[in-house]
Amino acid sequence: MEDNNFINILGYKIFRKSINDAINYIDEFNKIHIISGNPEVLYSGLNNKKLLENFTSDNSFIIPDGVGIQIAAKYIKTPVEEKIAGIDLMKEIIKKSSVENKGIYLIGTTNENLKACVANLVANYPKINILGYKNGYFDINNAEEILQDIKEKKPYALFVAMGCPRQEEFIVRYMGELPCKIFMGVGGSFDVIAEKVNRAPRWMIKLGLEWLYRVLKEPWRIKRLGSIPKFLLLVIRGNDKV
Repeated sequence: MEDNNFINILGYKIFRKSINDAINYIDEFNKIHIISGNPEVLYSGLNNKKLLENFTSDNSFIIPDGVGIQIAAKYIKTPVEEKIAGIDLMKEIIKKSSVENKGIYLIGTTNENLKACVANLVANYPKINILGYKNGYFDINNAEEILQDIKEKKPYALFVAMGCPRQEEFIVRYMGELPCKIFMGVGGSFDVIAEKVNRAPRWMIKLGLEWLYRVLKEPWRIKRLGSIPKFLLLVIRGNDKV
């Protein structure tokens, strides 16, 4: 794809087209790490050499997930066509995988929430092929049993819901040795699909206020919002030095 499908923010190539265009772009890869490009995730990359190397590599694909990225894009006068929420892209990939009978693998959240998530996915996508799933409570430095299971089952897509930056660190560490085509960190998406956590009303999502809804429901999240002004300040200053 041509460069005009992307914008450059602090050295990150961020996709600027629609979610349908994103699906088509993903098909071009043999192996791809899809990154939900919100300020928290991208700011973590600026603070972590290994993450930064992966996020800016040819096998990574950053989507504009978050109002902070929309603001930054408008500030540098290269607006994105639409916000692409990680959970929405994940669902589109799952839908496509189901139609094409390609397997998926899920890692993350608690056993209870994960089982509810799997049950709802099966109900919503009757042809879905879930090859395996594992909760997110394990040592990512000692994950041989999970890695072996993934290698044996060879899923098309691996979704990891362990929060930032842990999920990204897991993907970056093991992406090279696992046979999956798609690797994607999906934060709290399993909990939403499990209906244990509600997503913001559609009108709040359209207004870019999904972050506010989350904070009102889970006040502890307010500490994580600090990355938004820090990220935007770097954009305004025009550099990527934290």
